[in-house]
Amino acid sequence: MNLVDSLRNVLAGKQLLREEIPFEMVDSPLISIRPGILFDKKGRAQCNRCGNGDKELLAEFPCARCWKKCVYCRACIMMGRVSECTSLYGWSGEMPELVATPLEWNGSLSDGQQVASDRVVGAISHNEELLVWAVCGAGKTELLFKGIEVAFASGKRVCIATPRTDVVLELTPRLQSVFPSLQVASLYGGSDDHHQCSPLTITTTHQLLRFYQAFDVMIVDEVDAFPYSVDPKLQFAVMNSRKVDSCLIYLTATPSQKWQRECLSGKRNFVTIPARFHRHELPVPEFGWCGNWGKVVNKGRLPSKLQKWIEQRLLAGTPMLVFVPTVAWVAKLLPLMQMIDDRIESVHAEDHARKEKVLRMRKKKIPLLVTTTILERGVTFPGLDVAVLGSEDRIFSESALVQIAGRVGRSADKPFGNVTFFHNGRTQAMEKAKAQVVMMNKEAKAKGLVDK
Repeated sequence: MNLVDSLRNVLAGKQLLREEIPFEMVDSPLISIRPGILFDKKGRAQCNRCGNGDKELLAEFPCARCWKKCVYCRACIMMGRVSECTSLYGWSGEMPELVATPLEWNGSLSDGQQVASDRVVGAISHNEELLVWAVCGAGKTELLFKGIEVAFASGKRVCIATPRTDVVLELTPRLQSVFPSLQVASLYGGSDDHHQCSPLTITTTHQLLRFYQAFDVMIVDEVDAFPYSVDPKLQFAVMNSRKVDSCLIYLTATPSQKWQRECLSGKRNFVTIPARFHRHELPVPEFGWCGNWGKVVNKGRLPSKLQKWIEQRLLAGTPMLVFVPTVAWVAKLLPLMQMIDDRIESVHAEDHARKEKVLRMRKKKIPLLVTTTILERGVTFPGLDVAVLGSEDRIFSESALVQIAGRVGRSADKPFGNVTFFHNGRTQAMEKAKAQVVMMNKEAKAKGLVDK
């Protein structure tokens, strides 16, 4: 590989700091340079990499490069310091011509998936914005295949971005298998693909801070998930890494209330998939009042309704997840549950054995996992039932509760199951979560997407 090809692989579509590129390439005429910090007419600073303009996240330091007090951005400093005397380096030369890459997939789409797939193809062909509002377990990845193939045929670069590393690790082999002649770039903290220029990039939203006007098609998966949903710099990164004339597709099972209103009022271009591929209705959450459950647990007992719920499923051999608000409650509840069955385990974000425990549950060696919201997404256990203890806690938003309910009934072999919200008072989030599931089931029936 010659120097130009190496430089293009490093910089194509990127915005990197000087220290992030090889020294011998810095003075190349094929490099574009942008200021790291911009100032408006009133002297207000904004980071050109992450879009941060918050005074509290912009500071001055005595700079050894320009020998003055230099403004720098604290919001994205974990990716290297951007200051007013540093530049962002990119590629200004020609990009390699993309060749059509055929899709090699023998699967078939459900009726709902096909409708959404056609809309995705249309959005990509016409550089439109589209929200795909698909229920948990609807098969969002498969409906993207045809659109991505159409994009490649048009010479377009595609990016699939998601807030979570584990989703990147899951999607990469799936996309690689259906586009086997393509080398997919997989980007996350610590990955080895950072200098790979590929027609298809699968990345965490954090890594998009390194890109600038790189992609013709931007697909954002789990747009409602933390931290993307609450971090302005990640939302800026998505927009900044798109080309000016490009397509933007959002995927989610739980759009925000604002987005739902925009969809229903006609202000947002969207398509729904209200049913899963196996054509069965979504399990509707049940509400189970259990009084001051925290007081009961602090006295060393399980709430009687929850205990009965667990014992019934242990007898039936039904795997279970029990969600609780915090790690502290996990620690209090686990020994009480192990008095019923010592095989019961717990998981949370700081649990280093989390993946091993999830695998053991898939192998049916663990009958129940008591967990925080860490398992609200990205896990599938056939035949699962789910309970939420303390569903009135504000950690359980409408989005979280819909995602938790979406763990149940995902398998074609066992498309049914029970979801129970055990509470000490109903909340608006609980009511809205249930209403959203009911609404999707109603729409699926009306469109003939579920079997009677």
